[in-house]
Amino acid sequence: MLDAKRLLEQVLGGGQADGRGSGAGDFLRGGAAGAGDFLRGSGGGALAGGLAAILLGSKTGRQIGGEVLKLGGMAAVGALAYKAWNDWQAGKAPAPATETARTSTPLLPPPAGTPFNPVNEVGQQRLARHLLRAMIAAAKSDGHVDAQEQARIFGEMDKLNLSSEDKAFVMDELRSKLDIDAVADAASSPEEAAEIYAASLLAIDIDNAAERGYLGMLAARLKLDDALVAHLQQNVSAAVGNSPTVGAK
Repeated sequence: MLDAKRLLEQVLGGGQADGRGSGAGDFLRGGAAGAGDFLRGSGGGALAGGLAAILLGSKTGRQIGGEVLKLGGMAAVGALAYKAWNDWQAGKAPAPATETARTSTPLLPPPAGTPFNPVNEVGQQRLARHLLRAMIAAAKSDGHVDAQEQARIFGEMDKLNLSSEDKAFVMDELRSKLDIDAVADAASSPEEAAEIYAASLLAIDIDNAAERGYLGMLAARLKLDDALVAHLQQNVSAAVGNSPTVGAK
């Protein structure tokens, strides 16, 4: 049975659950192999050596901030979205990137029992599955995850002690046709829509028109307010050390 929550933790740090493979945290902190080493062909001994190098946008060398890795997995995505949601609801304007870096405060996990952090296991697994699908879809949005790239990812995954369900889920999502409507329709609340957008931002680098266009369409289909989108972009940009995206909606 697929454990989507554990798989998301392995992709986005905090993972290392039940000892099956190291999490993205070790990889991004320079553990077994850095993103640059992987892209030069040396591979890696963690899930991040294959899947997360694409899902986290590491193909261009960006790094995920310590606060995100400290929380890891669903808690990290929830914290980014929850902070953006609260700032948007309070009517705050997104701070410039330099100001955000200077005044950044620790990310706090969203309260249990909210749409950002379901209290029961069924709700957690459902949300984790939706976030994983959003990340994989975003990773595919520039068209670079072709059949050859998929084969390389699958080869890396075969080196890991992943369950057959984990592998099947990732393979099916990578091979399936990009469906932005399916990603957006998974959101059962405005809060979950914000989390899906935050997860998509974590999995992408805005380095071409296809990626910018994908995020713009996703924000529209999720019915996210422009100001909320700006807060989400700013928070994720601060976490990965990139400039915020522009014109995403």
